[in-house]
Amino acid sequence: MSERGAMLYDLLRPVRPLALNSARVVETSLRSDDLTVGMRAVLEVLAEQGPLTVPVIGDRLDLARQGIQRHVNDLIDRGLAEQRPNPAHRRSVLIATTPAGAALFERIRAGELARLGTMAAECGSAEIATALRVLAALHRDIRAEAGRS
Repeated sequence: MSERGAMLYDLLRPVRPLALNSARVVETSLRSDDLTVGMRAVLEVLAEQGPLTVPVIGDRLDLARQGIQRHVNDLIDRGLAEQRPNPAHRRSVLIATTPAGAALFERIRAGELARLGTMAAECGSAEIATALRVLAALHRDIRAEAGRS
């Protein structure tokens, strides 16, 4: 076993529990807004990247189109997202946040950033930047490998 492989394995080991516990915390914080973690994820993609088709949202989140479509439908039902004509394709619509959806996401994001700002206090900015680079590289390479299977 390579030392580098073992170090990366140790880095990845807490990622799944971290993701699960993060989702639990986010889910709890979203209850009062009647949102799910999936709906919040779709709102985030739309808020950051603008109007997109359902398949593109699914690709950005690494999730199946059918699941994304359910979240989109729920967001539309709540008045947080809307369909718009897609100039690039007559039969495919774009999904966009409504002003209410954009405002809600901004409020949610501000609360999350405030809470996160108090966590991992022993880690400096340089350490966090390094962690971001390593995790992004691992995500890129693991995603590519998953695409080959």
